[in-house]
Amino acid sequence: MAQYALVGTADGRRPRLGRPVGVSRSAAGVGGVALLLPDGEPVSGRRASARAHAAALPLGRELARAGRAEGLVAQVVRYRGRGWNGADAELAADASWAVAEAVRRYGDVPVCLIGHGMGARAALRAAGHPAVGAVLALAPWLPEEDVAAEPEPVRQLVGRRVLLVHGTNDSRTDPELSFRYAVRAKKANRDTCRFEVHADGHGLRQYADEVRALAADFVLGALFARPVTRPLTDAMAAPPPIGLRMPLAAGFGSGARRR
Repeated sequence: MAQYALVGTADGRRPRLGRPVGVSRSAAGVGGVALLLPDGEPVSGRRASARAHAAALPLGRELARAGRAEGLVAQVVRYRGRGWNGADAELAADASWAVAEAVRRYGDVPVCLIGHGMGARAALRAAGHPAVGAVLALAPWLPEEDVAAEPEPVRQLVGRRVLLVHGTNDSRTDPELSFRYAVRAKKANRDTCRFEVHADGHGLRQYADEVRALAADFVLGALFARPVTRPLTDAMAAPPPIGLRMPLAAGFGSGARRR
């Protein structure tokens, strides 16, 4: 898999996977991997953000706890830097490397890519790796549709389960652009849905508990075929635009009945 070889920068920086978040287990006990991809910036030569890395930890802990029985391991990817940097798509390259590294460490186990902001774009772009079974894109940063540029690809999502989640008051990444992307993705891959978090912003902090519950529901259902809640089932089954503008209800996960 030469295309996923370790890459670095001029000053020697390399992408890394640190210790698993939350639950520690031997490689033999791992049943699946959740790779969390932190937010980044459109253009930057600076080192990866420690704040963005820390922001991914609560979701990683929640997923590790919820997936303990199935042997789910959650790990946060440490990028070489924080910039996407145009055609270099450095965060996507780091995401692809991380999937290959997870396979090297844990063997033939399913992988879910989970990204926030710029990390969500990286997760969607890197979904073509054969080990990836699911992608969760939180408040994804997606470029403006421009007739002079190639549209963001969606064919790599075929055969994966895909969930996008976006706050309607996000002033950093445009929720309408993620809706348009979801429309194109749904045409290529029917197992795509999108939830809107009413009045929440880019960090999805106002309804953080509900977002984490939805994430756990999706990841465990996608990787381990656990039964999922009715809203997620309905969103996947509904045609556009209904299944791509599904509202995330307050209190989701606090007693939702499973099918």
